[in-house]
Amino acid sequence: MGRVLLIEPAVGLYAFAMFMIYPLLQQYVYRRLWFELSGTTYPAESLSHCSNNHSYVTIHQVRAVQKGTSIFLLKSELCFLIPSLISALLLVSYSDYCGRKVAIVPPLVGDTLFALCYVLVSRFSFSLNYLLAASFLSGLMGGPTTLIGGCFAYVADLCGEDLEGQKTVRMARLDMILGVLTGLASLCTGFYIKAAGFTWPFLTAVFLHLINLFYVLVVLKESLVLPNPSLSSSGHLASEAPRLNQSQALTARLQGVYLLFAASKRRRNIVLLLISIAYFDFFFITGGMSIFILYELNTPLCWSEVFVGYGSALSTAIYLVSFAGVALLSRYLPDAYIILLGLMSVAAGLIMAAFAKSTLLMFLVRLPLLLSIMPTPVLRSMMSKIVSGSEQGAMFACVAFVEMLSVGVSFTMFSSIYAATLSWFSGFSFLLAAGLTLIPAVLICVVFYLKESVSFTSTLFFVHLSRSLLESD
Repeated sequence: MGRVLLIEPAVGLYAFAMFMIYPLLQQYVYRRLWFELSGTTYPAESLSHCSNNHSYVTIHQVRAVQKGTSIFLLKSELCFLIPSLISALLLVSYSDYCGRKVAIVPPLVGDTLFALCYVLVSRFSFSLNYLLAASFLSGLMGGPTTLIGGCFAYVADLCGEDLEGQKTVRMARLDMILGVLTGLASLCTGFYIKAAGFTWPFLTAVFLHLINLFYVLVVLKESLVLPNPSLSSSGHLASEAPRLNQSQALTARLQGVYLLFAASKRRRNIVLLLISIAYFDFFFITGGMSIFILYELNTPLCWSEVFVGYGSALSTAIYLVSFAGVALLSRYLPDAYIILLGLMSVAAGLIMAAFAKSTLLMFLVRLPLLLSIMPTPVLRSMMSKIVSGSEQGAMFACVAFVEMLSVGVSFTMFSSIYAATLSWFSGFSFLLAAGLTLIPAVLICVVFYLKESVSFTSTLFFVHLSRSLLESD
């Protein structure tokens, strides 16, 4: 039905709508809990809770709100995580059979309903528990990683066997679009909250998701050429075959995920497993960055919604520079070196964030993080190159599953650690995340060694073969 093979507009619209909501969630919950615990409205303008004259009661109140917000966001993440793990694996792998839109449309529907629930809760001051139900529904429909997994599988279909570096650069471009639109949305959100409150930004996100649904369903063309079962059979068999295929397709796709590892060479399994572990650990580390907004709202920074928007908008530069880094460095360096540079960038930025106690320093934290997104598209590309074209959906289903699990576990862990260490050192979570970068760094070095040893063995084989042929002549 569609006519355009261009997934980037769908990714851009989704990123803008989702990350217009993301800063809103934490700030809305923070202000609701402030009102419920103190009985007063949040002092957004005067920031009296951050003044030097604050009393013990005020300090205790701020800490109680911080802990309450952290615990509520933890519950929300768990409500989202549990159903999304199953749905992400099913939908993205099922897209190998029914087309990539199967993995793109349900998350859009779920996030539309999720944003609509926030509209109703913020407008009519319903209980925050309704937001937990909305998180569960959004997870049941797949969530962001399912949609992103489907979009990356879409790109892999278009790239085919991949020209030199094309797949890596194309996937890096998608990550850049995600980052740029994320920053713009976050910047708009700060001013939007100040001018119109919380309800209108949530409602705007609903409209953007609806526009995106129209684009995906009507305008976007399917990247997979799906076979027509009716052409391969006739009569009674022609009417029964499609029905049989549809009933067995889900089981077949799950078997495809299993065969991705079971029906291949041992060395490929090792490389796939190590890359998956490294990918898991990288997203586990970046989960430590998910508490940035809570950290910025706390003393001594005490950022307003506008400053939070500025900080998120500055993160746009991270995605732009990371994309430029991948596009340039992929011509001269192996993938493993690019990933290691990105991990060093992550560690440096997190260490700096742990000790940032002024607004200027917190803004400058984005400088060492400029290359921190590079590992993400490179790891996706490495995994996509290892598997065949018919296994792209199964592979990206595993990627979506790993992303969802790692982000969920990391958010759970870092939220708990942040709440527990808030009273004595609020930056401890960042230091812990920085230290964990050693794990994916070691794993990537092992993968690089295995690939180099395979390449060296193949070279020796061909050298000996050519010598034997020359001697026989």
